[in-house]
Amino acid sequence: MKHEQVVQQLPALRRYARALTGDRWAADDLLQDTLERACGKWRLWIAGTDLRAWLFTLMHNLYLNECRTAQVRSAVVAIDDVANELVAPGRPLDEAMDLDRCLQRLPAEQRAVLLLVTLEDLDYQEVARVLKIPVGTVMSRLARARARLRELMQAGAGAPAPAEPALRRLK
Repeated sequence: MKHEQVVQQLPALRRYARALTGDRWAADDLLQDTLERACGKWRLWIAGTDLRAWLFTLMHNLYLNECRTAQVRSAVVAIDDVANELVAPGRPLDEAMDLDRCLQRLPAEQRAVLLLVTLEDLDYQEVARVLKIPVGTVMSRLARARARLRELMQAGAGAPAPAEPALRRLK
């Protein structure tokens, strides 16, 4: 792995990290962790294969590991203990949500596919290889992500939000 090849990938990696995390500091940390991992595992990269896809795979796996660690650290709360706090706050119609906030509201697996296809211009096969999922799953997640993002953007622009199903308690 040549130094120049990795340096050429830095803008794309930084962009993807920023879009994944939604925070500049966290994105810089993720990028640094990715570069450290790449340096430590450089022997695993096969010359002649797609370095960009390999780096994106490293970054995505590190991001998932951070998400799993954060979930383990979060406390579990019984729904009955906070039932009176679960009322959704009203939001003013003039509060428009920007694209970044809408992206952060997408599920992580949908956001990753959407960003790799649209922002990084990877084809479906490359995205499937990076995320280690079938191509059909890439297409499905991309369609759901686009539809959900459209809903979120329209709701943030003052359009009536689609009716959300009411939650029922099942015993």
